[in-house]
Amino acid sequence: MSKNITPYKDSSLGKKEQVAQMFDTISGNYDGLNRVISFGIDVKWRKKVLKLVAAKNPKTVLDIATGTGDLAILMTNTSAEKIVGLDISAGMLEVGEKKIKEKELDSKIEMVLGDSENIPFPDNHFDAITVAFGVRNFETLEKGLAEILRVLKPNGIFVILETSVPTKFPYKQGYAFYTSYILPAIGKLFSKDKVAYKYLSDSANEFPFGEALNNILRKVGFIEVKHLPQTFGVATIYHASKK
Repeated sequence: MSKNITPYKDSSLGKKEQVAQMFDTISGNYDGLNRVISFGIDVKWRKKVLKLVAAKNPKTVLDIATGTGDLAILMTNTSAEKIVGLDISAGMLEVGEKKIKEKELDSKIEMVLGDSENIPFPDNHFDAITVAFGVRNFETLEKGLAEILRVLKPNGIFVILETSVPTKFPYKQGYAFYTSYILPAIGKLFSKDKVAYKYLSDSANEFPFGEALNNILRKVGFIEVKHLPQTFGVATIYHASKK
């Protein structure tokens, strides 16, 4: 299991409160900075998540750690009649709600302030659940995943898009240099929160990936667990189902 990395090491707040505070602070420039940091490749990864979900013809979709709603908005390209974006950061949701209103999607997408470890929906409620770059921010990973399993319908699909660490030369060395030095430097240059992007790189380096995360998903109770490494292993898409 990974170390419990938190954004603010000198804070008395718990991890989820620190994460909410951090994302509230960086919400205004998060989208633009994300495109720069990932060289825009994250858009391609999200489209692969969309393809996996769309193939299941869902009627209801929950996007956890939705942030500013990029993936929730993308999910309108599925058969879903109702999409819920859940996030712990009011600041991120506010930015997302503006985007959704501008695109005239507010009748289909509902943005909800909430905690992934206490999802405010009943058992077996959603046909599909997604999390993009959010599971590593869970305070208690297994508790959050168990909550997701609870609200997912039997035979539904759960898809995670998350950073991972390349294991082959020279991508492993290049990734280590980029996340240790370049990413935090870009974050400091453009973000009001000087430690936010160091936390994002530190948490990415420590978070379990590949078969390690597959095993956690299986332990929680997910079935048909598979992972698909992306772009030399700098990100991974995981998909699973429920009995």
